[in-house]
Amino acid sequence: MAETFKLTYATMFNPPEELHERFDEALEAVKARLGQEYGMIINGEDVFAAEKFESRSPANTDVVLGVFQKGTAEDAERALKAARAAFPMWSKMKWQDRVALMRKAIEQIEKRIFEIGAVMAMEVGKNRMEALGDVAETADLIRYSCDMMEKNDGYVVEMGRDPLVGFKSTNYSVLKPYGVWLVVSPFNFPSALTGGPAGAALVAGNTIVMKPATDTPFTVRLLAECFRDAGLPEGVFNFITGPGSTLGQALVDSPLVDGITFTGSYDVGMKIFRDFARGPYVRPTILELGGKNPTIVSRNADLEKAAIGIMRSAFGLQGQKCSAASRVYIEEPVYDELTERLVDLTNKIKIGDPTDRSVYMGPVINQKAYQDFKNFTEELSQAGTFLTGGKVLTDGEYARGYFCTPTLVADLPLDHRLWKYEMFLPITTLARVPNLDRAMEEANNVNYGLTAGFYGTKEEAKWFFDNIQAGVTYANRPQGATTGAWPGFQPFGGWKGSGSTGKNGGGLYYLPLYMHEQIHNLVE
Repeated sequence: MAETFKLTYATMFNPPEELHERFDEALEAVKARLGQEYGMIINGEDVFAAEKFESRSPANTDVVLGVFQKGTAEDAERALKAARAAFPMWSKMKWQDRVALMRKAIEQIEKRIFEIGAVMAMEVGKNRMEALGDVAETADLIRYSCDMMEKNDGYVVEMGRDPLVGFKSTNYSVLKPYGVWLVVSPFNFPSALTGGPAGAALVAGNTIVMKPATDTPFTVRLLAECFRDAGLPEGVFNFITGPGSTLGQALVDSPLVDGITFTGSYDVGMKIFRDFARGPYVRPTILELGGKNPTIVSRNADLEKAAIGIMRSAFGLQGQKCSAASRVYIEEPVYDELTERLVDLTNKIKIGDPTDRSVYMGPVINQKAYQDFKNFTEELSQAGTFLTGGKVLTDGEYARGYFCTPTLVADLPLDHRLWKYEMFLPITTLARVPNLDRAMEEANNVNYGLTAGFYGTKEEAKWFFDNIQAGVTYANRPQGATTGAWPGFQPFGGWKGSGSTGKNGGGLYYLPLYMHEQIHNLVE
């Protein structure tokens, strides 16, 4: 790939031609081996269950991508026990040696980026650039954890010395791993939101059990293979698949789990939070629970930047991002012009096979999301006005997939429930507001606080940053109004109902969440 090009969500709109060529090669290779069976990986071994399930493409449900294991509560216990048995060795390893192994895992991920990206495009429905970005972000998230461990010299810090006469008293602060860490990841970023937390937990010295969403086991299986091929010892990482209601619940309920990272819906995350609290003592719980992300547009905005940024964040990955721009507040003087530009851009979006380089929007993830889209658009049709979309696509190439049209809704009363409810679909609501203060009032009047965007002057942007209640905030960004976070650049995390820790993944303060502090006082 061109030496000067670094793939991120901000740079992915103009990649070198070589990237497309290599993706196409990997895609053909992956298609040649579709339908194979894959085991879970427990204690370094492939493990198979009595019951299986299929991962099918949401773009064409006739296509079986792979066959996976419907793990049981017994499999959950076996994986946790393997992680528990491996913990003493892994945690006592020199941190430099752990980092060296994790850097080998990064090399494996980068070596297989096109293969994993091709699988993800077919399994999730992401367009090829979004899919490749997800894999690249995985490597960068793990790399950032390695960098932070090195920068902080293993998180061993000498504190003050006690002023004792006749004695030498030294104090050290040492961060140590908790033990066995559970990573439960979502369908929409199956690589980055499995690999990022898993990498942080492993670098910190924890052992892990990874459970992907039932819709996306294939992508995470390939990530697990990267850990295995990097030489991580048996039991240090474990990969299991199966339903959240049985396998997932068994993991959350187990006293063998010392910490958990979950990314997903607010309702499921809050249930995990409450269930996990039933243990014998408080254990760390890292939750990222979605968003209802606002964009505010000033009368002084560059409307071209605003239109392209809103469109990209509203309809990238079919709106199935917790950072999607799902509501837009536009000052009245520029409302008509901006909505006209947005409608024009949205109508140009190509929908279809996400592996096709010309496609921006693929299918939604599954039958439930497809039905949700139909239900929400029916409800919206009773209260607002569709400027674009509002329907599903069922003819020709769309007949066997879950394809929905990008939908802009105007004239929806500001007290309508869908201004505050995360639909997680390609639906964005637009409001005309008299001034920026009213826009800010509406923007903050939700339980979520993940990302937010703004378009206006530099002085207005400062006002926006000072007043918005969100963990990741963007101003005047054409690459995406509310999306595009990257480790080391825009760490990703939320406030209020969007996150539990107040620390953002891929940022300065994330890795220490996977360790607890011990103070060493020695008097001589």
